[in-house]
Amino acid sequence: VFSLWKKSEESNHRKQMEGKVVDFGQITTGAGCDKPEDVAKKVDHWESNYAANSSVEERNKNYLTLVTQFYDLVTTFYEFGWGQSFHFAPRRSWESFESSIFKHEFYLASKLQLSKGKSCLDVGCGVGGPARNISAFSDAKVVGLNNNTYQLSRARSHIRDAQMSEVVSFIQNDYMKMSIENNTFDAAYSIESTCHAPDKVGVYSEIFRILKPGGLYGSYEWVITDQCDVNNPEHRRIKEGIEKGNGVADLQKPASILDSMRKAGFEIIESRDLSYRSDKNYPWYLPLSGSFSITGWKHTWVGRFLTNRFVAVLETLRLAPKGTTQVSHLLMATADDLVAGGRQNLFTPMFFVLARKPEQK
Repeated sequence: VFSLWKKSEESNHRKQMEGKVVDFGQITTGAGCDKPEDVAKKVDHWESNYAANSSVEERNKNYLTLVTQFYDLVTTFYEFGWGQSFHFAPRRSWESFESSIFKHEFYLASKLQLSKGKSCLDVGCGVGGPARNISAFSDAKVVGLNNNTYQLSRARSHIRDAQMSEVVSFIQNDYMKMSIENNTFDAAYSIESTCHAPDKVGVYSEIFRILKPGGLYGSYEWVITDQCDVNNPEHRRIKEGIEKGNGVADLQKPASILDSMRKAGFEIIESRDLSYRSDKNYPWYLPLSGSFSITGWKHTWVGRFLTNRFVAVLETLRLAPKGTTQVSHLLMATADDLVAGGRQNLFTPMFFVLARKPEQK
């Protein structure tokens, strides 16, 4: 009896962290778009932003539409294949995928010195997985900020299911111009979200503004490494593939990120690429490149291929909206670029920065 109970508990845990099979049905209905026919229109617009005649300046100018449409299209795929925490994590040989995700979030909470009585802003909160987990770990109150209506509806649903609505809440805002008063939060964090910002100084200045004096800000940043030579055709292809498949205008290098934070007023306490915290045989990109497994099959190459083929069949039968397969193709392609970027040390999704808003003199 204990063994059956244990297996049931493990199964429920995996569903929470790696996505629920029933969520696949939302892919076939175009969940995230107002109407099923909007899927094809939005994916065509997404691709047009990365056409040969497009520019970084145009993508930055239209960032709000680009990012909103991107997440309208991919959120159901992310939840189905990855879970409720849309980020990568370093992993040790003895850890499961889901425990590495938790640890990465808890590491950030500990660096921010979160505890009961403190308030924290999650900048670009996705569907609320990290906000829920960090609040449960630290006892702090977390407010998730997101500009995507569909993701916020998912986040609020997940928090209600977790019975945590008293300590985790959400607001709909553009993080480039938050409707939050100055000096509101004790701490703030962003997990792989500010890569979408069209102006890094702008977004960091807004985060700086809403923090109390002495408040801490921690971020996991998507960056190209110093080994990435944008004049190298292969390096540039990988960089642009990551950008296109993830709704990013232009990936920056670590020095540029730190410079932008300083210009916004922050004191940098520490910064480093946390990918070194992975064991050699368990790199951060392993979930995308690893072989088939029963518990994590959906985010492996085999799982992505099977999902793509099944979606294609459903679209052919008109059981899934036109454009759904195109979204799946784009996500499969960018997964390969992410793996290539990781293997060649050209890209990391976990450049960690801990910064402080100075105390007022």
